[in-house]
Amino acid sequence: MPVIHDIESGGGAPALEAKHVSVHYGSKVAVSDVSLVVPANQVVALIGPSGCGKSTLLRCFNRMNDLVGGARVEGAVEFRGKNLYDPDVDPVEVRRRIGMVFQKPNPFPKSIYENTAFGPRINGFRGDMDERVETSLRQAALWDEVHDRLGDSAYALSGGQQQRLCIARTLAVKPEIVLMDEPASALDPIATQRIEELIYELKKDYTIVIVTHNMQQAARISDYTAFLYMGELIEYGPTETIFTNPREQRTEDYVTGRFG
Repeated sequence: MPVIHDIESGGGAPALEAKHVSVHYGSKVAVSDVSLVVPANQVVALIGPSGCGKSTLLRCFNRMNDLVGGARVEGAVEFRGKNLYDPDVDPVEVRRRIGMVFQKPNPFPKSIYENTAFGPRINGFRGDMDERVETSLRQAALWDEVHDRLGDSAYALSGGQQQRLCIARTLAVKPEIVLMDEPASALDPIATQRIEELIYELKKDYTIVIVTHNMQQAARISDYTAFLYMGELIEYGPTETIFTNPREQRTEDYVTGRFG
């Protein structure tokens, strides 16, 4: 059984709760019987060695595994009291409310403005699009750098700026939860710092779950950390506890660099 430390929910309902989640790719078990609570307006980091199931588990939280051939998800992921895997749940609506930022920046071949406006447009937004674009770019700490060239191609931006644009594009549809799959792994140290500072700011308004291979990053930016190994959740609790006083020997061995 995994070690689950006390998780503070701030007195309210958790933002997300995984209950006995397993993921199979054909005959391969990628995630095995994982249960954890994601508190609202907190940053939860998923750590572990390559191939341990971090990204697979993350993709369970907004049904991105539905798009992977041969993938089968068992268990439940509850959001606002509803299992996201119930037959009557629309996965497109799930992904609007639980957004995803990927490892490599993936802007569309459009202008900076149209990248940001894309989600609201396809969701039928009828309000002030200029205001929505500006708000989203401000939230992503990008407005000051691009406000005078919104018509330029997104490809003209640096890698770090492109990733912040992708974050703005995600925020523009007003999600409640933002999932990030190693969002800074392809960036230089300065751009990485900007992303980390941005995550810290965003948790005021959003719940964030981030996969990272960088343990120092997890220690810097997250409130809670889940350590996965070979598809299993080994230990989950406050980040400070996981890094300074873990109860599981395997957790201690990993965070102190003895393997992984």
